[in-house]
Amino acid sequence: MFSEKALDRVRVIEKKIAFIEAIVKEKNSVIEALEDEQNSRASILMHLTSIAEQFDKLLHNGELELLSYFDKVDIKGSYELRNFIAHDYEGVDLYIVEDVITQRLGIILDCARTILDKKE
Repeated sequence: MFSEKALDRVRVIEKKIAFIEAIVKEKNSVIEALEDEQNSRASILMHLTSIAEQFDKLLHNGELELLSYFDKVDIKGSYELRNFIAHDYEGVDLYIVEDVITQRLGIILDCARTILDKKE
């Protein structure tokens, strides 16, 4: 159904979300995690960047059927956030990052798990 390479990318997305969730849990909240500029914020932003890059690779490899599972997710917005992080790190709007973590990551995770469950 899906290539193993595409499924590996979905597994990376799932793993990166788990890392972000662990950071937030360790800090007791998204806000506290993002306030820790030296460690937690940097880690979260890198994981979000990695998630966006996985979506971009799926898109450029023509994995449109797989990407259709993520139709509730603004993949373009995900990549735009990645660009802000990469090109204006200090100017990243942390309210947007907080919204992504609290509102979108759960949806992305559910979609990823649906795809991986179909494979199993």
